[in-house]
Amino acid sequence: MLHGVRALCHGIFRSVLDFLFPPVCLQCRRRVSEPGNLCADCWREIAFIDGAQCASCGLPFEAPTFAGARCAACLASPPAFDAARAVMRYDEKCKASLLAFKHADRLDLAPSFAHWLIRAGGDFITEMDTVVPVPLHRSRLWSRRYNQAAELARALAQRTGKAFRPFALERVRRTPSQGEMPSAIARRRNVAGAFRVRDTAKVAGRTVLLIDDVLTTGATADACARALKRAGASKVLVLALARVVRPQ
Repeated sequence: MLHGVRALCHGIFRSVLDFLFPPVCLQCRRRVSEPGNLCADCWREIAFIDGAQCASCGLPFEAPTFAGARCAACLASPPAFDAARAVMRYDEKCKASLLAFKHADRLDLAPSFAHWLIRAGGDFITEMDTVVPVPLHRSRLWSRRYNQAAELARALAQRTGKAFRPFALERVRRTPSQGEMPSAIARRRNVAGAFRVRDTAKVAGRTVLLIDDVLTTGATADACARALKRAGASKVLVLALARVVRPQ
């Protein structure tokens, strides 16, 4: 009886909210049926990553391949993290919402994005012990006011009930933006030694799920994973909202 009353009250409250603040598409702001949804047109435009992908970095393959296959880059230089996945390809279709989330205070997008991360994460979610975001340097955090990776990690941890460790990793050196780096080698050099674990007890012996918004070459995730492994993490899995996919 009590459960039925609660459900009824929740339904009434939700109806009132939808009337006052109609749910809109995450991308184009057109009205949709449920909060956090995409409209049909925007859904078709998002290049979600599924099917065959590199077992290490999650790079999507253009053709089916065998289980456990790795891309040429991971074969030549295996990353420090154990595996990585991303929800979608980073392109013009998803850029607007991701940049709004990162730079325009659209923190209302975090719960929906976390839901997408959980769907894409698959067995990462059941395997992880703790959720850690890629950190910003304190000076950049001060100017931006929030860390978008931490907001994603927070929302994901709330949905999964896993431990959220927003300060487990620290960026000890302010580095130029990775987007300014001319090559993958320059990106790796840029973030080498830029991270450290503040409290090894939070990660030692644990499977860490490292969260970021966009995976480009994987250099930042690799540097974070090296710091986590040095601190005793047994496994580092990387989950990102989007990843850059260049022709292979």
